[in-house]
Amino acid sequence: MVKNVHGHTLDILGQSILAGRYAVGASLPPEPLLCEEFGVSRTVVREAIKSLVAKGLLFTGPKVGTRVLPDAHWNWFDPDVVAWQAQCGLTPEFLKDLQELRRVVEPAAVRLAAERATADDIAQIEEAYAGMKKAVEEGGDYVTYDMRFHQGLLQASHNRMLIQMSKALNALLRTSFEISTRIKDGTKNSLPLHRAVLNAVISHEPAKAERAIMVLIEGASEDIDQVLASRKKLPVVSGRPTPIKTQPKPRATSKLSVRTKGVSLAKTH
Repeated sequence: MVKNVHGHTLDILGQSILAGRYAVGASLPPEPLLCEEFGVSRTVVREAIKSLVAKGLLFTGPKVGTRVLPDAHWNWFDPDVVAWQAQCGLTPEFLKDLQELRRVVEPAAVRLAAERATADDIAQIEEAYAGMKKAVEEGGDYVTYDMRFHQGLLQASHNRMLIQMSKALNALLRTSFEISTRIKDGTKNSLPLHRAVLNAVISHEPAKAERAIMVLIEGASEDIDQVLASRKKLPVVSGRPTPIKTQPKPRATSKLSVRTKGVSLAKTH
């Protein structure tokens, strides 16, 4: 979706703050300079700043101007803030907070889903799982269907507050899912874990569903720990989800193995 001038300006300013271009406690440049830099009107700049104040990134006041607030004030449940962090680059602290949040929220939500899921809820989660399975087998967009799977579980809880959290959680969870797609066999190994969660919800077994989602979450934590331990640069999550590729299946071939001592020939198929 192409963003309008306001949305584009908001993204640039938001990413600049999360990237550290404007330090905590520092003042933003005066409005005329921002207008000139972005090529937009003063109204657009003011609206963008107002949005950033609402998201907890900025503070405005008389005699102090517009200043950047510490990240403790930022609204980490705002999908824009999460997206800007992902685009600027994930950090170990961000991923640690994400995994702790998953351990708190998802088991309780899945337990409720196992108690309350309707036939329509289960059909939507089944559809998401089918998309994940197809991506693993044939390649393609795994992450989008993975997000739909987890969103479906939150919807199936029929708890209004959890449902309202789903949009923000999706933005957070995508960062974890993107890491799994970068690990060899990560998505393939997680697929049966998702199936176990879904089966427990279908059979309306709350305790079993809760245990299954914890296994899934711990698997994701291990993926993240593996990436962190490798000391490789953490992935930048932006734009469309990263599609996964399937490994080409080896063709059946006949080959001769010859032993150097003796004249033993073995044919394998």
